[in-house]
Amino acid sequence: MAQLPPGIHFITSFSRDQWYRAFIFSLTFLLYASFHLSRKPISIVKGELHKHCAASREVELNSYKEYAAQIQPAKKPSNVSQCGWEPFDKNNYKQLLGALDYSFLCAYAIGMYLSGIIGERLPIRYYLTVGMLASGLFTAMFGLGYFYNIHNLWFYIMAQIANGLVQTTGWPSVVTCIGNWFGKGRRGLIMGIWNSHTSVGNILGSLIAAYWVSTCWGLSFVMPGVIIAVMGIVCFLFLIEHPKDISCSCTPSSSSKTFLNGASRFRVQVPTLNAKETSKPQDPEMQHLLTDCENCTVVTGEGRHGTSAISFLGALRIPGVIEFSLCLLFAKLVSYTFLFWLPLYITNVEHLDAKRAGDLSTLFDVGGIFGGILAGLISDRLEKRASTCGMMLLLAAPTLYMFSAVSKMGLEATVVMLLISGALVNGPYALITTAVSADLGTHKSLKGNARALSTVTAIIDGTGSVGAALGPLLAGLISPSGWNNVFYMLMVADACALLFLLRLIQKELRCNADHTLFKEH
Repeated sequence: MAQLPPGIHFITSFSRDQWYRAFIFSLTFLLYASFHLSRKPISIVKGELHKHCAASREVELNSYKEYAAQIQPAKKPSNVSQCGWEPFDKNNYKQLLGALDYSFLCAYAIGMYLSGIIGERLPIRYYLTVGMLASGLFTAMFGLGYFYNIHNLWFYIMAQIANGLVQTTGWPSVVTCIGNWFGKGRRGLIMGIWNSHTSVGNILGSLIAAYWVSTCWGLSFVMPGVIIAVMGIVCFLFLIEHPKDISCSCTPSSSSKTFLNGASRFRVQVPTLNAKETSKPQDPEMQHLLTDCENCTVVTGEGRHGTSAISFLGALRIPGVIEFSLCLLFAKLVSYTFLFWLPLYITNVEHLDAKRAGDLSTLFDVGGIFGGILAGLISDRLEKRASTCGMMLLLAAPTLYMFSAVSKMGLEATVVMLLISGALVNGPYALITTAVSADLGTHKSLKGNARALSTVTAIIDGTGSVGAALGPLLAGLISPSGWNNVFYMLMVADACALLFLLRLIQKELRCNADHTLFKEH
């Protein structure tokens, strides 16, 4: 009998279930990367919507006729001044650009609270498909303003609002799907790797938008819109919501008697627990908020259709949801300020054109990939989600101060600080929106109710999106007084995020001490 070819041997070495999980991991990765890909163009195009006019007004007037003669044969849109695209060519351009960001993010924050509740009651595949097709439409709609020579501010604001609302279908859906397919064992690492779709989408969106920004910025929106719409069709054709839908075995049972805590495994003989131990009243918040330990009790799951979806208030009562939501508000404020304003900051400080600034800004997202994976790996190893976030937030504040000072010293220093800042800023954000949300959505207090994950995810990310809306708005209002003040605002936000986690960090440390005593006895 001939030996199997290496490729076939590799394929057959994995089970059917493993291949399906790998497929869902990859598919949801690409689906949400396309969401971020479609959000990134606005930050790249800002440098083209408003250009810094170095020439004096007198020189502008003398060269206007020559400029008009050059653009007329090419049939470029009218009302394009040397300072950019009307109405963003005026001195108040930062406030107007900030209004665009705020319109999108405010709509996203409001819609997110509703999205999780709606998504919990609808088939994920249909819900996500409709959202992606609509996102493609409204993303491209912004770019059509270039081709149809539209200079009305409200057109662009309405396009941003509509896009912000429909984009809320994405995150609760993909997190619920990935949570259905993967258990808690190494959730931090798995979701840390998976969450790099955010940075990958930002990088691809930056590169695609930067390719056309200087020649035809309308295509910087139209092409990402087409991409996310195509991915919506792919979602409809291939997304599998739950392993049970194709008779795959579920993730490792939560009733298993083997638990992972830190670097060591231990076994719990449930039948030997005496009545005295089980009858003790316990503070639910002391049941180790996020780990499989949770006082080493067993959670028995029910069918996903056997219980009703959790209410909004019921989700808020889950221990840790409010604290992590408020922490994410400030963490996301910092992250989204970089997302929407970093290319313009680089343009002003490094005096680069819009395309080169957009390319350079991708390094922040490269650092974010490593930060998300590192945060997941550390939190899995220590079984302390809040402590991991707190550690990275503590390091992020002084790093931002260094970035504001060092970035003015040259391009090489900017590159290094972009990578470090990206890792520390996006690490806690990535961990909270993925592993923490999934852990809380399957918390012991739910008593096996599998229909809470989407709602919990929406509450946490929706609250974070309030910060995401405030950050770019504040940056637009503060930046005229100097970029240093923007960085001071970001450092204060990081400190506030850390403050909201202090109580959970204390409880994690106490739980760890209690667990050490449990093992000794």
